[in-house]
Amino acid sequence: MILHICGAADWAEVGEGGEYRPPSLAETGFVHCSDFGTAHLPADEFYRGRTDLVLLEIDPAKTGAPVRWEDGVPPHPAGIRFPHVYGPIPRAAVVGVHAFREVDGGGFRLPDSLARR
Repeated sequence: MILHICGAADWAEVGEGGEYRPPSLAETGFVHCSDFGTAHLPADEFYRGRTDLVLLEIDPAKTGAPVRWEDGVPPHPAGIRFPHVYGPIPRAAVVGVHAFREVDGGGFRLPDSLARR
């Protein structure tokens, strides 16, 4: 499974049988994703202070698009690679939606619903 961070309202707009198309798909040609161990990195970098986020838990085999592990955009200083989905995310590929919030003291961590796996 891979994870994608988005606003809850953005995800709510995807109808049954629809596809999620974040702006990055048009801008870079892919959807930025993370794995369970790296989701906090882009969240801490780009989403501080946001209280409306969810993590989409995505089955890569159900995306119908290539998934490639590549350098981040921009590349992570430690050389960590991230999954990029080269197409929209079908609603059927999302197997879970989890609230994603900063913890007390700042920073993001996986919600308990994912951390226990």
